[in-house]
Amino acid sequence: MRKDEPPLDFPDTLEGFEYAFNEKGQLRHIKTGEPFVFNYREDLHRWNQKRYEALGEIITKYVYELLEKECHLQKVSIPVDATESEPKSFIFMSEDALTNPQKLMVLIHGSGVVRAGQWARRLIINEDLDSGTQIPFIKRAVDEGYGVIVLNPNENYIEVEKPKMRKQSSADGTDEPAEKRERKDRVSKETKKRRDFYEKYRNPQKEKEMMQLFIRENGSPEEHAVYVWDHFIAQSAAESVFFVAHSYGGLAFVELMIQREADVKSKVTAVALTDSVHNVWHQEAGKTIREWMRENCCNWVSSSEPLDTSVESMLPDCPRVSAVYNYIICTSKNKTTHLGLIPETSDGRAGTDRHELTSWKSFPSIFKFFAEASQAKSSSQKPTLTRRSHRIKHEELVKRLRKT
Repeated sequence: MRKDEPPLDFPDTLEGFEYAFNEKGQLRHIKTGEPFVFNYREDLHRWNQKRYEALGEIITKYVYELLEKECHLQKVSIPVDATESEPKSFIFMSEDALTNPQKLMVLIHGSGVVRAGQWARRLIINEDLDSGTQIPFIKRAVDEGYGVIVLNPNENYIEVEKPKMRKQSSADGTDEPAEKRERKDRVSKETKKRRDFYEKYRNPQKEKEMMQLFIRENGSPEEHAVYVWDHFIAQSAAESVFFVAHSYGGLAFVELMIQREADVKSKVTAVALTDSVHNVWHQEAGKTIREWMRENCCNWVSSSEPLDTSVESMLPDCPRVSAVYNYIICTSKNKTTHLGLIPETSDGRAGTDRHELTSWKSFPSIFKFFAEASQAKSSSQKPTLTRRSHRIKHEELVKRLRKT
């Protein structure tokens, strides 16, 4: 730890950081137009990390504002019966989330620092709002007639400053000679002074000690999913409920199924997982749950295969398909060339297997999957999500593209 570390005092607005989102939803420096720079100060990794985290908190609030202003969602406090003094969290819902008689879409992000409306903070800061937030999903869902509920599974507690412990005075110091007491006090002060000096050198800006106050019935992502199901989703009028769950959100959904199996089966039509980290063996999901998942779930995973291509799995649950390739079309002045299914990279041109991008890359496929599931339900048929069907669909798509 460097002794001359600058103060951990950062702006609380994007303008204070001199950054703003441009018309493409990219975070850029107001003056230079450059992307965000993590290593703002050389050789001060801790300070740079704290700066990044401070910006991240601003991003979280910014996304909350977009959910309300652009997506027209309502912020709903939980627990629903919380007292004024107890810790609270919140979710976001469309106005018709509980009354829409047809369709309801539920979005669950993964673990970590992300909050409601986000897939990945890193993508928001380094790529754009479309890839890093749930906003494209919400807007399209609303356009297609879905009600929407956005979960907030990482908002499990509030932090408050830890109260300082009061020093306990000796039971009775009157019998101790005054000279001995003075000597002990002097040694104690010198020891404390030495300790404070070394602590200051090791950690120039000792942060406040905080304690966590957990939110009732929402102390973990799994608890949160069950709570929102019981108090909102299960109470909704929707005939068909659809889930989109990323990473740890998939694990939370499986846990919800384990605890509310009959209710989930009766109300949920299809589940789109994106690089889910669930494990039906470790979570001890029963045979009937695994069978239901094989018929009604699909997991889009990071892979080197073309979009929607079947990917083998060791787990006996839902089909796994690739989430990372895009169909690229190059248009010149006099000719349009179809390049076929080409993997994207971080620069948008070719090859990636980034976990956090799976939701965005599978975006169109997920809505197609839900539409097919709805159609199958209305005709009393189950959607066919076999490995063979995905391979045939991909081969047919490639043939059609080559003919054009």
